[in-house]
Amino acid sequence: MSEFTEAMAQLAAGVAVITVKDGRDDVGVTVSALMSVSVDPPLILASLSSRGYLAEVLLRQDRWAASLLSSGQAAIASRFAVAGRPSARHLVSGAPHHRGQHTDALIIEGGVAALEVETTQVVPAGDHALFVAGVLAVDYVDSAPLPLVRLRGRYRPV
Repeated sequence: MSEFTEAMAQLAAGVAVITVKDGRDDVGVTVSALMSVSVDPPLILASLSSRGYLAEVLLRQDRWAASLLSSGQAAIASRFAVAGRPSARHLVSGAPHHRGQHTDALIIEGGVAALEVETTQVVPAGDHALFVAGVLAVDYVDSAPLPLVRLRGRYRPV
């Protein structure tokens, strides 16, 4: 592990799954680089590898969802983090989920929150692309479960 990667692994980050409906298929990936940018208007930012398939899809499909996972959802986070993963529909099999009203993207239930968003700006940043998105709807918020975080290369409850 490079010294930079090791240094950044010391910073705890919330874990989310980003999903998007791409024609007849569903695509998704686990991210720990998701943040609030603005309250007025409500904006979030997601950092994705420029070489990843999800970034390619998000350049074509503006509307997507972010499910912020709870501490009991590490297995779901792992499913969406595996390279060469199958359709997101298969990855949520057996887990409570529904389609977002505004995006038609898969939303994982049982997390701490879920958002439906629309990309407003894409900023190239090294080997990543930063997707700034306006919030169309907060699908749910549940402050009862602990959030899932990634710290030092592992998923951990807070």
